[in-house]
Amino acid sequence: MRRSPRLPSTTVTQRGAGKPSLFACASEKDAKYERMGERVNPGNRPIGSEQPSGVIDKRTINIGIFSSAMSLDLNTILKDWPHEGGTIKVRKILGLDGREKLQLRIDLGVLQMEMTGRPDGNRPHGCESLLVYHQLRAARAEEKGENYQLTTEQCAEMQQEGIQYYHRYLSLFQLNDFAGVVRDTQRNLDLFTFVTEHTDREEVAWSLQQFRPYVLMMNTRAKSSILLAQGKFVDAMAQIQHGRDLIMDFFQKSNFPELAAKSSEIAFLDEWMEEVRAKRPLSKLEVMQREMETAVQKELYERAAELRDAIRQLKASGVSADR
Repeated sequence: MRRSPRLPSTTVTQRGAGKPSLFACASEKDAKYERMGERVNPGNRPIGSEQPSGVIDKRTINIGIFSSAMSLDLNTILKDWPHEGGTIKVRKILGLDGREKLQLRIDLGVLQMEMTGRPDGNRPHGCESLLVYHQLRAARAEEKGENYQLTTEQCAEMQQEGIQYYHRYLSLFQLNDFAGVVRDTQRNLDLFTFVTEHTDREEVAWSLQQFRPYVLMMNTRAKSSILLAQGKFVDAMAQIQHGRDLIMDFFQKSNFPELAAKSSEIAFLDEWMEEVRAKRPLSKLEVMQREMETAVQKELYERAAELRDAIRQLKASGVSADR
């Protein structure tokens, strides 16, 4: 991901203060996610390239010296858009290539990402991503009846790529680009599944799968938010329940089923479900049912009978509970 000059932008800031939010729930795992490659490849060194203590590999040194006329100092950009602790700051800018870019302010600078494709804009091996590249190779191997196995180094490379998509869907969520969040979270869920299916090292698979509950929660939040924007409260609540069930199922099938009781993702979805249920407007059917109950309590039996018949007709017409 690249850093760019500041251009006209749309900025969104999410503060951490106030009642618990999605990002309060997510923050517990953010630091661990940033380190997700360390279990497989400590220090992000190529596997097998460890150097004895005190030995410097000159091939890894890349020092650039620039004249003052070509200053690459980013202080002006960073001062105009300061980092704030406990705050997620995101903005869209127009790149020099004429395309929109996404920028995420972090403590040491700015992450700039493409809106689609691989966030850093690269096309490894001519493919959209390393995941797509390995998926194609695995498909060809399967056609030949061969077993496709990932090396530890390849898994570590795809983990690092997954972090790029994590940064982007976190940023897109701030901009209410829920379709983009669904796309990128599903992509990382596919990554977790693919690595698990193509490595025989359980610790490598778990180094990715441990993040499945968090990514499922984000995927669920984005899908449900799209439905809520359309006024489909019942469908949104069904989606929240479905996401919760997927997370619970993951824990039950893992080696650590006891983690379900401590899951911040499940706790968040439960709380959000109650908020959505409380805000859901009554449907026409529910309004009529309440009116009928009131009529019965007031012994207005003729009115209650009229409402009963109307309710039957409404149900027979197949009207959604959201209407």
